Amino acid sequence: MKRRTHSTACCNFRQTTMLSRRQLLKAGGMAAMGLTTPNLLRAAAVQPAGSAPPVRARSVIFLFQWGGPSHVDMFDMKPGAPDKYRSPHQQIRTSCDDLEINEHLPRLARVMDKITVIRSVHHDMKNHNSAGYYALTGAAPPTDDQRLRDSLDLYPAYGSVVDQLAPVHGTMPTFVSYPHVISDGSITPGQHASFLGKKHDPLFVPRDPNDPDFSLPELSLPDRVTLDRLHARRGLQQLIDEQSRLMSYSAEARGIDAYYQRAMAMLQSDHVRNAFDLSQEPKWIRDRYGRTEYGQACLLARRLAESGVKFTTVYFSRSIGGRSKTEGGWDTHGFDNTRMFPIIEAFHLPMTDATLPVLLEDLEQRGMLDETLVVWMGEFGRTPKINANASRDHWPQCYSVLMAGGGVKRGFVYGKSDERGEKPVENPVRPDDIAATIYYLLGIDPNTYINDALNRPRRIANGEPILDIIA
Repeated sequence: MKRRTHSTACCNFRQTTMLSRRQLLKAGGMAAMGLTTPNLLRAAAVQPAGSAPPVRARSVIFLFQWGGPSHVDMFDMKPGAPDKYRSPHQQIRTSCDDLEINEHLPRLARVMDKITVIRSVHHDMKNHNSAGYYALTGAAPPTDDQRLRDSLDLYPAYGSVVDQLAPVHGTMPTFVSYPHVISDGSITPGQHASFLGKKHDPLFVPRDPNDPDFSLPELSLPDRVTLDRLHARRGLQQLIDEQSRLMSYSAEARGIDAYYQRAMAMLQSDHVRNAFDLSQEPKWIRDRYGRTEYGQACLLARRLAESGVKFTTVYFSRSIGGRSKTEGGWDTHGFDNTRMFPIIEAFHLPMTDATLPVLLEDLEQRGMLDETLVVWMGEFGRTPKINANASRDHWPQCYSVLMAGGGVKRGFVYGKSDERGEKPVENPVRPDDIAATIYYLLGIDPNTYINDALNRPRRIANGEPILDIIA
């Protein structure tokens, strides 16, 4: 299948202007919501002339599988490969005639006719931080280094770009993320707004949605603090003092900063509070998703999309340094006598099978799937050759990404790997192309430029939309 090339107009740019004068506004703030900002930067957008692509996806649910799921043990199995490569698991047929998947994913097998599987994603980043940043932004990092740190030279998260170019109007946030900060020795870049400024950071919720007491107290006012008093610095300071989870807020702005105004609107919004209130869901729906952190996180993502949030990122796991083997996500090398296959059989595969098909079916039944893009991906795959620990290591040279809904073809396989799953042999795709496809489906031209902290124009995606997967 020959990949089509997306042509774009590159002249007659239209540019928004930066603030010409700034005043320092110091106020108390809302760190627990992701609203803390010591230095609010502005970035301009430069958009190509001509019409933007049509909006196919009104919201995106980005299910980030930290650690690297094994493509050759899930969606690109190689039953004819040599013993040292072949998965110990068997394949089963699916509702997509062109696709067989792992036998431990029977529920997912029944909904593969709703999904596009891209089997030819590849890049060169072997470390979690650099590869994770690449996956979360679609921008190649300057170096393949586990010590890669957040800096204003690095790109913002997808949701932050969406918040800059196509924000939600009203009280609902454009970009929400939860329930972890991804880190492996240091915080993985690409989870925040970077040079776009803290104004475009996600509303980050560092809590387990499966907790019986899950709520957003930071969206409620402490006793004796009125909304009128919050508009004064004294009242805002009292909010900080009485609610110890909240940290100080300061921002460069002209007059009352738009970010502060937005936070105030959230404090007053029943719509925002209701969107995060999982207790409003029937018990059977909650049970269907599974009473687990990840299961309830996927249910919450559906509620947020239903309420108007445009980009929701759900982090499957926090880091390799978590409190248990499963908190290391899909990073299953087989260290410390913890072999990969028993671990994924007991946790990762059942968790995937209990959540992703339920989310897709729920969206379909509510008439939302056609306008909600679901992306399921990690930062890389795992080595086709099984290592000495009877496990697999990092493998960015070829892996699989799943997309469903939001204008994507149903029951479709794009790209092809070689007989061992080591490299693409047909229609290779880079994370840059994934980024361009996400923006394109949202109705945002991937050729749009945003200005960084030094006012340098940067294209939001350096790849091309994968037009062959679009319905």
